[in-house]
Amino acid sequence: MSLWEFLVALILGIVEGLTEFAPVSSTGHMIIVDDLWLHSKELYNEQVANTFKVVIQLGSILAVVVVFRERILNLLGLSKKTTDVEKKDQLGLKKLFVGILPAGIMGLIFDDYIDEHLFSVNTVIIGLVLGAILMIIADFLRPKTPKANSVDDVTYLQALAIGSFQCLGLWPGFSRSGSTIAGGVLLGMSHRAASDFTFIMAIPIMAGASGISLLNNWEYFTINALPFMAVGFIAAFIVALISIRFFLKLINRIKLVPFAIYRIVLAGLIYVLYF
Repeated sequence: MSLWEFLVALILGIVEGLTEFAPVSSTGHMIIVDDLWLHSKELYNEQVANTFKVVIQLGSILAVVVVFRERILNLLGLSKKTTDVEKKDQLGLKKLFVGILPAGIMGLIFDDYIDEHLFSVNTVIIGLVLGAILMIIADFLRPKTPKANSVDDVTYLQALAIGSFQCLGLWPGFSRSGSTIAGGVLLGMSHRAASDFTFIMAIPIMAGASGISLLNNWEYFTINALPFMAVGFIAAFIVALISIRFFLKLINRIKLVPFAIYRIVLAGLIYVLYF
């Protein structure tokens, strides 16, 4: 692996780790850095490039698992720190399944259509702007006093409604985390509770989709490509680990509007670069 290829893998991994779980659209950012592939296309063709993107996404997912490891163990009934009394009030697998269901069904139905027709610069710009508008609306119309200050306060109806908002994230550029956090806030959750629920809910969906994609593209894990993918995976994992923890400490204070403004600026930048 050359120095340039190392830098490409590092940059793409960093971008993925910074943006996958922040409400700013990782797809929008990846469009900007995608041209880096042009300098490595002799070694890494389109199929390998797409496989690499799945690998670095798995790095980000692993970071979420680490951050929420105790919560995940609780969900699976494996945590020794949880008492029987505490278990009665905690987020359960059934509630999580209810939240996952809408986007899971929509993803299965429309996955091929989305890949073939919606992945373009135009649709990403539209998604960035519409997602920003939803986030601004959520901040201005949210209840003054949240009904749910933690994921343990989420009801089945809220879980289903947040899962429905997650369907908006299937549109490239809309941002899965942006749509679900905004939906949770509109439904009366605190920003931190909505973020926690969004991140936990993302683990099975993203891990499942990424796992299937890797199985379908296993032949592209060649000896030449492995170092490239390893660098991207490690970079995405470390950066996502830091950014997720930072974001969760910050979100209740700054809310969603600053991220919405950033998204609009990003949409303008992409427009200038591509049109």
